[in-house]
Amino acid sequence: GMPSRKAATEGWTVEVESPMDRAERWARRMRQTGNEGAIQDKAKGYAWRAVMYKTSFDGLLQGTMGNSFKYNEPVWDMIKERIPVSLYFGILSAIITYSVCIPLGIVKAIRHKSVVDNISSVLIFLGYSVPGFALGAVLVVYLGARLEWFPLCGLTSADFADMGFWEQAADLLHHTVLPLICYVVSSFAITTMMMKNNLMDNLSSDYVRTAMAKGVSFKGAVIKHAFRNSFIPIASTLGSLISLIVAGSMLVEKVFDIQGFGMLSYQALMDKDYALIMGTLLLTSFLMVLGNLLSDIIVAAVDPRIKFE
Repeated sequence: GMPSRKAATEGWTVEVESPMDRAERWARRMRQTGNEGAIQDKAKGYAWRAVMYKTSFDGLLQGTMGNSFKYNEPVWDMIKERIPVSLYFGILSAIITYSVCIPLGIVKAIRHKSVVDNISSVLIFLGYSVPGFALGAVLVVYLGARLEWFPLCGLTSADFADMGFWEQAADLLHHTVLPLICYVVSSFAITTMMMKNNLMDNLSSDYVRTAMAKGVSFKGAVIKHAFRNSFIPIASTLGSLISLIVAGSMLVEKVFDIQGFGMLSYQALMDKDYALIMGTLLLTSFLMVLGNLLSDIIVAAVDPRIKFE
């Protein structure tokens, strides 16, 4: 509904200004305060007027992002509702990506050109070449609509509130599988190949040969020496994960009709809801800056060549 008149006038002050008040203000501005004649002349050209001004402000520094133009709800409340959904997917996909890709990259590097390496490479590049949202559409049609193995959209069923705890967990998991596959698919390939290629470069480098010549076992050389250095480039991507984790994927959320932060940003753009667009942009850009800062800190922690002194 429309804001009440009291709310609309809150914080505003109204004053009436005479032509003389205005002329004196003009004189102060133009440093003509001693020039009575000029002030009198200026006053003749002015009319009486009412001036409204606000004595109190609310904005970002006061902790409010304003109200959405379309829904007239506080922008921050709308964002706060959506963040847990994107966090849920973001954190899950980050855990899955790193816990699978790093060991897989190590195996691929050590067993280069073996059957395991070749088959996984084919699968990884297939995954990499398919965009997440396109894969999502295919999965929804085949596994959702035709085979009816998975629900088509949303994060929970309609009767979610009436279920017991384990039923709720199973329902959530059932709804999570397809979107999660789409989230993981693209980052999967990049992380695995980065790990493999970095490790292979490091394994063939002089310091690993030297370590092995000194009697360090191959396993020890891989884990103690090569792995740490191979992890440096991957550590530099960890920060950008933060913005991905919170912002989510607009396209994947759209395909599965999941009401996350990505979907909120999309709706804000579609509705030309400026207050909401500014809120979502502010949060996303803040997270990107924070992410870059974090990746620098992580790289410094992992990279023995960087010291904070």
